[in-house]
Amino acid sequence: MKIAFRVDASLQMGTGHVMRCLTLARALREHRHHCLFVSREHPGNLLKLISEEGFAVHALPFGDELDRELAHARWLGASQAEDALACKELLASWCPDWLVVDHYALDHRWEVNVRPAGCRVLVIDDLADRQHSCDVLLDQNLGRSHSDYQDLLPLGCAVLAGPHYALLRPEFAELRHDSMIRRRSSRLENILISLGGVDQSNHTGLILDALKNLELPVCTRFTVVLGRTSPNLQAVLETVNGLPWPVEVLCGIDNMAQRMADADLAIGAAGGSSWERCCLGLPTLLVILAENQKDGGFALAEVGAALLIDTSASLRCQLQTALVMMNEPQALQKVSTAANQITDGLGCARLLEAMRCGDE
Repeated sequence: MKIAFRVDASLQMGTGHVMRCLTLARALREHRHHCLFVSREHPGNLLKLISEEGFAVHALPFGDELDRELAHARWLGASQAEDALACKELLASWCPDWLVVDHYALDHRWEVNVRPAGCRVLVIDDLADRQHSCDVLLDQNLGRSHSDYQDLLPLGCAVLAGPHYALLRPEFAELRHDSMIRRRSSRLENILISLGGVDQSNHTGLILDALKNLELPVCTRFTVVLGRTSPNLQAVLETVNGLPWPVEVLCGIDNMAQRMADADLAIGAAGGSSWERCCLGLPTLLVILAENQKDGGFALAEVGAALLIDTSASLRCQLQTALVMMNEPQALQKVSTAANQITDGLGCARLLEAMRCGDE
């Protein structure tokens, strides 16, 4: 089978959409399916990474006009009509069996216009704020259900809702058991800081700055992970120099699952990485960095799978309180257990089954 992806990454929207599509594409490739990515040349795009992963990728240039109707229309870098015109002929000539659309700035009008004859459409969404014309819709966020999309989808569309379907790389499920075994006797020593693939506003630096004068055990050490397109690497390195604890700064790593499994606590962004941490039972001080992360972040806090950090209030006071609380082994294990119940990391296999791609 042939599967086409329409997905973007940028400094503004981050890298999460492309990363979860790459996870799906790798799984499809393992079953001998062929994938094509169509992605726009935004600042902070991941076109090079997609190509390095061995997938065909078609680059779209910036357009001349923008729509105003959708809340995230500015993320497209063109109007829907212009984007559809650029994609329609390409996809018609490639003849995909499936078209995967993961973009907040595209809706049913684009999907109807672009869908090649005989092609099925999978939409990956998080917002439930616009109509779609698709055969399968995936929303991997905690608390989502079919009812959130009941007036937005055509009759017969299958809805896959919740972290049960979270698109995680296979290493997370592989490390899940060992990670939970280790947490039975873990102490708060190794703290992982990872605030998204871009973190354009340098919340990483703000967190590090707030940590400077906290009272923490002498055994505390930090690992900071930045995405390969992060614009703030130098600023973070300068901030790290003023910290009294050992800090390792990493950029664009390929062993994130192992880093999470080795950590006792994360200070992390809400969004797709939340499900990675949950799969491994990694307790998290959760930072909401975008409007579209709020529902999932609040849901995780409500079930005790994370503690929220409010960036509009004093970071120093919140971090001190949270770290003192999480220094208690029972508190650490309680959050870990709640997080671990959210997802088992096998969502990609479930999606392949829904697409009937696993045995072809």
